[in-house]
Amino acid sequence: MLTEDQLGAPEPTFPLELVFCPDCSLVQITEVVPPEILFRDYAYFSSFSQTMLDHAALCAKKIKRMQGLDSSSLVVELASNDGYLLKNYKNANIPVLGIEPAENIARVAQDQDIRTICDFFGERLAEKLVAQNLNADVIHANNVLAHVADLNGFVSGVEKLLKSTGIAVIEVPYLRDLIDQTEFDTIYHEHLCYFSLTALDALFRRHKLTIVDVERSSIHGGSLRIYAAKSGDPSRSVRDLLDEEKGWVKRLEYYQAFGERVDSLRTHLTKLLQNLKAEDKRIAVYGASAKGSTLLNYFDLGDDLLDFVVDRSTVKQGRYTPGTHLQICDPEKLVTDRPDYVLLLTWNFSEEILQQQSEYRRRGGRFIIPIPEVRVA
Repeated sequence: MLTEDQLGAPEPTFPLELVFCPDCSLVQITEVVPPEILFRDYAYFSSFSQTMLDHAALCAKKIKRMQGLDSSSLVVELASNDGYLLKNYKNANIPVLGIEPAENIARVAQDQDIRTICDFFGERLAEKLVAQNLNADVIHANNVLAHVADLNGFVSGVEKLLKSTGIAVIEVPYLRDLIDQTEFDTIYHEHLCYFSLTALDALFRRHKLTIVDVERSSIHGGSLRIYAAKSGDPSRSVRDLLDEEKGWVKRLEYYQAFGERVDSLRTHLTKLLQNLKAEDKRIAVYGASAKGSTLLNYFDLGDDLLDFVVDRSTVKQGRYTPGTHLQICDPEKLVTDRPDYVLLLTWNFSEEILQQQSEYRRRGGRFIIPIPEVRVA
């Protein structure tokens, strides 16, 4: 996210290539951008999304009951962001500890009295915490495993930090949903890996952790929530999903067909926007997200077709989108400026956003939702 005085400066770019391993079934990108560049000053705050807040509250309520947590327990979250999840435990008088590498976001959590260590998690930090008797009854890791370059070090750290009776609750975007719903825009440099349960099972077994249960959810376009422990056997849900994945997880043609659908989507969306612009329609964008950056840059959509971007995050407002240099404004501009159409890049929160923008829609504004296929709402 650029400031105005950065617009004329050279902008760093990195390859974005997706590869597939037929041995372990892991799908990943080939270029690792140093995490200090990506995460030390981070622009994503989970608390700006009501969907995320509701999802976190329900998860915490379930885990508290399932594990019988109380004031003698410890819940640790890895990549804890602004404390959006941990505050649910803290409000129930359950001790918490957040690990958050982004300094600006860690400060927000600390200001809310959420105990937070500003650091990257791995074996080194896990050993340090264990030495301080901070073994965890529950370890949460939501949408962080895909960001980790050293997967083995990260999961080994989870194993070291977890109590013998503890549970690790880990959420990742699900590769099957990404492929089937053509969610190519969730491929970006923060997301190094794209997981099937097959790949996760191999990874956790390597570090003496068993995935004892798994759930699928619709959050972020389709996710897996896995429960990993030091003892126990895989549930029927785990066994069934592993069996189901055998039909597609190592088939190269499955991934090739995905690439062809992405090309078709690019043609369809670009043609729609060009036709609307030829009719003198004004088109804004909702969501200055990482996934939006992938879509805008890969589809080569800039200010010749799009007028401006809006985003609820006050941290992003006043900045400009990477590569395409569209100004990011307050969503109120949709009502005051009244563009004819809005391209919704944060389509994974479409229900929440369409409800928020009821006044804009009442006045005739329409949303273009690009994923999994282009539609106008």
